[in-house]
Amino acid sequence: MGAGGRCREQRASLKVTFLPISPGQARHLPRLSDSALQRHLAKPAGYANEVGESFRAIVPISLVWASYGVATTYVMADAIDKGKKAAVAREHDVGKPTQVAVAVVDTFVWQALASVAIPGFTINRICAASLYFLGTMTHWPLPIRKWMTTAIGLSAIPVIIKPIDRSVDFLMDSSLRKLYGAEEKRRPSS
Repeated sequence: MGAGGRCREQRASLKVTFLPISPGQARHLPRLSDSALQRHLAKPAGYANEVGESFRAIVPISLVWASYGVATTYVMADAIDKGKKAAVAREHDVGKPTQVAVAVVDTFVWQALASVAIPGFTINRICAASLYFLGTMTHWPLPIRKWMTTAIGLSAIPVIIKPIDRSVDFLMDSSLRKLYGAEEKRRPSS
């Protein structure tokens, strides 16, 4: 799944090797090679836009857009990191440039969808719907409704992560990964 997968496949002289976990799973695991500071800064950056969307009713819109900037920076950094690791791992391979490009593109597209676009849209719609329904179903003052909407949005973040990650894995396996011959074998969910 993700920029990693579960098989090795050889086509022409292109050999694509996948890692045993997806970026969705990897973003929840600290990398042993990183310092503690990097681990603690990078992990929350992947969720910045979801948090920004949750606070949309309360904070200036510029802060929401800034949260997307933080999340996008995380996505780009992760794609570059995967490209560097692919380059080191395939130091003597003939198809190294292609393999590095595949690692970067796969990671970037996966992270852009699973960490920025889909979660941001999902939290935005959850918060918009909750603000609307709180307005029609309660007589709470607007500031209370806005804070309740923020709480609902923040509460939804852990609930939406796995379904989105799995959906993006399926989408990528059914489309982009077929273009570069990465047919992944899924291991049973635990």
